[in-house]
Amino acid sequence: MVKLHAARPPPTPRLLSGARFMQGDHACAEGALAAGLDFFAGYPITPSTEVAERLSDRLPAVGGRFVQMEDELGSIAAIIGASAAGARSLTATSGPGFSLMMENIGLAAMMELPIVVVNVQRASPSTGLPTMVGQSDILQARWGSHGDYGVIAYCPDSPQECFDLTFEAFNAADRYRVPVFVLMDEVVGHMAERVVIPEPGILSIRVRKGPRQPPGKEPFLSYAPDDDLVPPIAHAGEGYKVHMTGLTHDERGYPITDAGVHHKLVTRLVDKVRKHADQILMTEEFMLDDADTVLLAIGCTSRSARHAVRMARAQGRHWGLLRPKTVWPFPSDRVRELAASGRVRQFVVPEISLGQLRREVERLTRMPVINITHAGGAMPTPEQILEAVES
Repeated sequence: MVKLHAARPPPTPRLLSGARFMQGDHACAEGALAAGLDFFAGYPITPSTEVAERLSDRLPAVGGRFVQMEDELGSIAAIIGASAAGARSLTATSGPGFSLMMENIGLAAMMELPIVVVNVQRASPSTGLPTMVGQSDILQARWGSHGDYGVIAYCPDSPQECFDLTFEAFNAADRYRVPVFVLMDEVVGHMAERVVIPEPGILSIRVRKGPRQPPGKEPFLSYAPDDDLVPPIAHAGEGYKVHMTGLTHDERGYPITDAGVHHKLVTRLVDKVRKHADQILMTEEFMLDDADTVLLAIGCTSRSARHAVRMARAQGRHWGLLRPKTVWPFPSDRVRELAASGRVRQFVVPEISLGQLRREVERLTRMPVINITHAGGAMPTPEQILEAVES
């Protein structure tokens, strides 16, 4: 008698290579998996829930750990702990949850533990419009936790960039030992487009810089920086004596009450991002070579701005677009360069907030800035951008 056995399903690949049609939230999840995500902790919140839903199925299937936490406070604490143990860790949220995470984002910055936080922005403040678009968490991402520290934040404008920039976020977090944000918005998170995922071996995953000496041979200074201002990292369980704290600490990681030590430490936390800005920054420049009017926009708004540039060009006007893919650090030098060119006569900043990006452009240029704003729930159309500049 022949025994029949149910066929085992083939193992799930970590990298779903090829061209696929997917929404931005799902592409973000796949970018994290491609980057070697080990651990996800999160709490469902619109419009980021699809990131968690996707990972709840995909991450355990490739050997990772998925935990639905009781709230966003627990979520950020869990991924910080996982990072301390050596895991590439991620959480995903939206504005109200992002606000709850701010204290522990400062803790991650002070302990120099790499984490990635996805914020799919919606109309706010407070609970706002949970299912509708917003872009008003930009300044919160940079300044939301108290004190001075350095962070990196990416702003994708398409599902393809949700994949690409989430992958990049993990490498940047490990390279600079900082919290890194992927600031999507509801439109980009929920739109579905073609996403091309590379074949295995194409993407390069950065390995965290570890101690040079084996454990136990000599005291390990867990916060002694190299020339790049970034210390090597030893994880819990690897045999090194490591002390981590949110208090001001010396190079051993031990708390110390000293103004000089504090100044040196916090200055380094800022400088390790600021002094590497040219290596971190990514921008798109569209028809800028002869532009006398420069549009600066991010996320879904940049899609309207790009089309507005095409419409203006068709009318014989010299418009161009500067799109920060990296919003923090901000492309300050490029904005100043355009302002000083003698060719650019005005900047136009369409945004789904009441002027957060405009403030940066005004501060840098001291030039006329036409600000096209909406508090949330709708994105400006190309026609509205054209009309606002003409009026």
